[in-house]
Amino acid sequence: MSKSPVTKRDFVAEHVRGIPRSGIRDFFEIVQSMENVVSLGIGEPGFTTPWHIREAAIYALEHGKTGYTSNFGTIQLRRAISRYVTDNFHVEYDPTNEILVTVGVSEALDIALRAIVNPGDEILYHEPCYVSYHPSVTLTHGVAKAIQTRPENNFALRAEDVAAAITPKTKALMLNFPTNPTGATMTGEEIEQLARVCIANDLLVLTDEIYSELTFTGTHHSIAAVPGMKERTIFLHGFSKAFAMTGFRIGYACAPPALTEAMLRVHQYSMLCASIIAQEAALEALEHGRNEMEMMREQYRLRRNFIVKSFNEIGLKCHLPVGSFYSFPDIRSTGLTSKEFSVKLLEQERVAMVPGTAFGPSGEGHVRASFASAMSEIEKAIERTAKFVRSRS
Repeated sequence: MSKSPVTKRDFVAEHVRGIPRSGIRDFFEIVQSMENVVSLGIGEPGFTTPWHIREAAIYALEHGKTGYTSNFGTIQLRRAISRYVTDNFHVEYDPTNEILVTVGVSEALDIALRAIVNPGDEILYHEPCYVSYHPSVTLTHGVAKAIQTRPENNFALRAEDVAAAITPKTKALMLNFPTNPTGATMTGEEIEQLARVCIANDLLVLTDEIYSELTFTGTHHSIAAVPGMKERTIFLHGFSKAFAMTGFRIGYACAPPALTEAMLRVHQYSMLCASIIAQEAALEALEHGRNEMEMMREQYRLRRNFIVKSFNEIGLKCHLPVGSFYSFPDIRSTGLTSKEFSVKLLEQERVAMVPGTAFGPSGEGHVRASFASAMSEIEKAIERTAKFVRSRS
């Protein structure tokens, strides 16, 4: 049998070849090969999706709801989203042409960027940040430009830092508050200052508010609600975190009609529509899921209080996250880098935390520890981490 000729051409696109694999996923390839590991790494709720939401999906299957929906999503779900966003974020969106149901908020972010970015456009974002933001911009042939946030400001984004980063090529600013991985939030006054910078420089804003319901103190503020901002904002949200629906892969984007139409054009040729089964479950979550959501948030609050207090007691300075279910302790007192700390902690004590550098260079000196896990797992992880830190003294 003759051998196939060896190709000399590299068929992988240059802009894809330069994208690194997710630092989180690479680290957890190692974790999965080990036994007896207590993981505080994956950003997934430590609760099963509430039964009545799962039951809505089962009901949909049993009654033959297995076909396509409108590219926009079912009108029933879009109407429910409109009511929910109006009540909770104080922005009104028309369900007929300003709301698009997506396959998770990840797809919403992807199609938003693909709808707005021309090659060479600069997109600003704050760092440390969720691992997909920079690569998502790169995949659209845009230029991702990080703005560092700092522990002394509780990792909030300062308007003056945004203003200083703007150039004639800057088109948009991406926000994620509460933030993964730091748990940072922003006050209403800080959000208004950001809005003034965006208006003055004619910037579009993409605001990913997936953790908004998991705000523990004070009030969550959306930049979309600031006067003059709805017209220049794409509001991104979903069901994974607040309603413990990660596996359903259901999210949405809200924006003025021209932007929604642009996103629809990308969505209809890539995903077509979100799963009708997931959409039926999401509708149930919005209409009847608040009690469970508030119960889960209270449990996260208790776990947050414990883990932050514990980190500080064992010598790892940790600010109190106001939202999300992540803590971001400072590990520089151990004399280790973020990666060294995470790898050695995993090897010696079988505890998994994500190196801060997985979320950008400014994450160095920190690790991300999720407190979405059961309290018993968090207690075990803290006990082992304390032993590890003592061994470094």
